[in-house]
Amino acid sequence: MAKRILLAGVLGGLAMFIWASIAHMVVPLGSTGVREIPNEANVLGAMQSSLGQTSGLYIFPGLGAGSNPTTAQRNAAMKDYGPKLAANPSGLLIYHPPGAKGITGGKLGLEFLTEVVETLLAVLLLAQTRLESYAGKVGFLVLVGIIAALATNIPYWNWYGFPGNYTAAYMTTQIVGYLSAGLVAAAVMKNREPLGFAATAK
Repeated sequence: MAKRILLAGVLGGLAMFIWASIAHMVVPLGSTGVREIPNEANVLGAMQSSLGQTSGLYIFPGLGAGSNPTTAQRNAAMKDYGPKLAANPSGLLIYHPPGAKGITGGKLGLEFLTEVVETLLAVLLLAQTRLESYAGKVGFLVLVGIIAALATNIPYWNWYGFPGNYTAAYMTTQIVGYLSAGLVAAAVMKNREPLGFAATAK
C-alpha cells in the first residue's frame, strides 16, 4: 500500500506540474494581473541606486520606526501610518540585484518536487478516509486544493492589495492543479483498504 501511495503522489504531482506549465506558458492564467512598469529604465536605475546588492522583500512606504524597532516604537509609528498611506504610493517590492537568473533546470526541478510533495501529503490524508468512489477521492483532493488556494491568496489580496484578477487566476491555477492530481491519484488509489484512523474505525 505504501508503494501505491508513493506512486499516486509522484504521478499526481507530475499531472499537477504539467497543468502548471500549461497555465503559465499556454493559457494566460500565469500572466493575469501582472503588468510591466512604464518608464522601466528610470525606475530600475533608481532601485539599483537605492538598494544596490541587497536582495529582499520591501514594503513601501515603511513605518519609519527604524531597524529592529521595539513594540512601543512600532505601535507609535502605526499611529502615523494611515496618513502616510493616504499621501504616498504603497505596495510590496521583491528586489534582486543584477545577475538574477530566469527559468532554470534547478527551479523547474524544485517546482516539480514541491508539487509531488503536495500531492503525496494530500494522498496520505486521503488514505486515512473511508472514501471508496473515484469521484469522492477526486473531490477530496480538490477540497484540499481549495484550502491551499485560500490559505495564502486571500490574505495577500486582503492585506497587501494583490490584484483581484491575479488572485482569482492563481487560485484557479492551484485548484485545477489539485483536480489534475486528483484525477490521476484517485485512479492509482482505487480498490484499496483504508489505512490509519479509517481502518481502526471499522
